[in-house]
Amino acid sequence: MDYHQNGFRPGDPSVAPENRRLKDVADVLIVGSGPAGLTLAAYLAQFPHIHTRLIERRDGPLQIGQADGIACRTMEMFAAFGFVHDVLREAYWVNETAFWAPQGGHIARTGRIDDVEPGLSEMPHVILSQARVQEFYLRAMAQAPTRLTPEYGVTVEGLSIPEDPAAPVEVSLSTGECAKARFVVGCDGARSAVRKALDIPLHGEAANAAWGVMDVLAVTDFPDIRLKCAIQSADEGALLIIPREGGHMVRLYIELDKLAPTERVADLEITPDHLIAGAQRILAPYTLEVREVAWWSVYEIGQRTAPRFADTAPDGPAPRVFIAGDACHTHSPKAGQGMNVSMQDAWNLGWKLQTVLEGRGGRDLLHSYSAERQAIAQDLIDFDKVFAAKFAAKSGATDTEFQNYFQKQGRYTAGVATRYTPSALTGTRHQDLATGFTLGMRFHSAPVIRWADAKPVHLGHVADLSGRWQLYVFAGKDPAAALALLQAPPENTQVNLVLRTPHRDTVLEPELLPRTGALGLRDYGRVFCPAPEADIFAERGIAPEGAAVLVRPDQYVAFIAPPGAAEDITAFLAAALG
Repeated sequence: MDYHQNGFRPGDPSVAPENRRLKDVADVLIVGSGPAGLTLAAYLAQFPHIHTRLIERRDGPLQIGQADGIACRTMEMFAAFGFVHDVLREAYWVNETAFWAPQGGHIARTGRIDDVEPGLSEMPHVILSQARVQEFYLRAMAQAPTRLTPEYGVTVEGLSIPEDPAAPVEVSLSTGECAKARFVVGCDGARSAVRKALDIPLHGEAANAAWGVMDVLAVTDFPDIRLKCAIQSADEGALLIIPREGGHMVRLYIELDKLAPTERVADLEITPDHLIAGAQRILAPYTLEVREVAWWSVYEIGQRTAPRFADTAPDGPAPRVFIAGDACHTHSPKAGQGMNVSMQDAWNLGWKLQTVLEGRGGRDLLHSYSAERQAIAQDLIDFDKVFAAKFAAKSGATDTEFQNYFQKQGRYTAGVATRYTPSALTGTRHQDLATGFTLGMRFHSAPVIRWADAKPVHLGHVADLSGRWQLYVFAGKDPAAALALLQAPPENTQVNLVLRTPHRDTVLEPELLPRTGALGLRDYGRVFCPAPEADIFAERGIAPEGAAVLVRPDQYVAFIAPPGAAEDITAFLAAALG
């Protein structure tokens, strides 16, 4: 991390100087402190001039989390938020997945594969309690300039949106307060009060399938208990084993009997003993002795999504109220996508709200949130229907259909398959200049060497939560055009220059480096060279003439141009931000 650019300050550099600017009318009121709400709050907390409030119906922080799978893409996001190393240290790393199916009257291993395709991300797929992840978000908020903390024990009782676009949204709270905010974001779960106030339905249907889930400490002779396992038995249903952090706990997803059309999970009167007995039957002839149940629940599979994620239609006035996460899409948890997609919703919306509130973009930019994320949610619903059905299907002794499907969909479950379609925020030209940075997809990081101090780093990790667009300029054989962009970056961008020569052979005059901070110091952290073990130019298909890759604040590739096309980059940004 960079610090001291505005002067020397002793102490922990991860704790920003306090700088709060409270207003009678909040800029953003966030309802709900789940994964989506905390992602949005932690992002906006970085900006002292944005007054953010976060209310939560619970009496305090989450203690036991339901979601635990953290996709590779989410880990890449955590790097920008500053706590990825905490997650890496504590989490269970999902390195391999094993598949079991009936064979000779009992279950047998039919396959074992890498959980994540090699080279897909610099980050692993990991397992860590949602409650622990939320603690990291709360810490990031408390250390941010605004020292943002949730207001617990507060619920929404009503919401009013004035016709006058300059007037604030009014929200009636259980405390008796009528809160006023320029923008309101409902991150308050599947029974969202904000969504209901907007009269936005959830479309979809239940699959009439019930599953039990439990975190247990157990003794077993099943050999793959510390591997992620998909187990399909002959007659007793399916079981998913997810090892948990800490070395001993495991999460079990246990298939239950199919529900009748009018039956609900509550009608089944399921107990932990029922779930344990079901897991024991599926694992037979292996034994399972549960010593402690840390948490358990029973749920119905249902795939539903909202037709829009904001109060207005795409062709209507600029939206002022939004929904995110489970408030606008629900599905089964077995693919581990719910928490991950919810956090990506929030980051997508966060940088757009920031841009509008800072006056760097027009309010119509906010229409793009619903347009982009509703399509992603529908993709998730479609994927989840197939994934859940294949996992629960009865399997023969040589049937590897689910394993093949799991392997084929690995990029999706890793969170890196998201692609935004062409729009004002996603260009279509010059893909041939950088074939490994697909327009509309996340910026695929690669190792480089920082020129000034020879430190090995990942190029994607130089991005921060400043809200600036990152411009990664890959020099051609003549680096003059790339150096010009480094010295005079387009407005709202931060330029990162990658030269073609090895760092020990690179000679660069300090006068060419950009200035940074209140003291006008030279920024030595923006020039990079290829890493000896993986040449980024070859790895990411950079053309001989070089390329300028413009990346949005949420790390998605927006535009590609030749290094000398500064005017084209400026024009694209002007059109994108309105």
